[in-house]
Amino acid sequence: MEKLNLEMAKKLINAAEAESRNIGVQMVITIVDDGGNLVATHRMDDAWLASVDIAHNKAWTSVALKMPTSNLEEATVPNSELWGLNTTNQGKIVVFGGGLPLEKEGKVVGAVGVSGGAVPQDVQVAEAALKAFENEK
Repeated sequence: MEKLNLEMAKKLINAAEAESRNIGVQMVITIVDDGGNLVATHRMDDAWLASVDIAHNKAWTSVALKMPTSNLEEATVPNSELWGLNTTNQGKIVVFGGGLPLEKEGKVVGAVGVSGGAVPQDVQVAEAALKAFENEK
């Protein structure tokens, strides 16, 4: 796999959707490439409309900063070193869990972003996509 493509994105989305159904929460799942460009977005029936942008921004944040969005939680609370980070980049930075980078041979090649449930549920569903990605290597 040279670049993250639609075929791979569909596999990751299918894995994430299966986990979402397993926990009974309607989600939006977004996959972006290494440049933060949209590869695919999947909105399950009745998933929140607001989750479309949130899932995309989680994926974008993960690829732009090359880290899980959950890594930003503690550093972005008031009086912390990165307080206000979420106001940069036209407000696209998300500072809570649900975005995970996809790495191949130590390089970030894309990211998954999930939104629709409580943060731990979003992380759980994103991790299902990550596991599917790691199994494809």
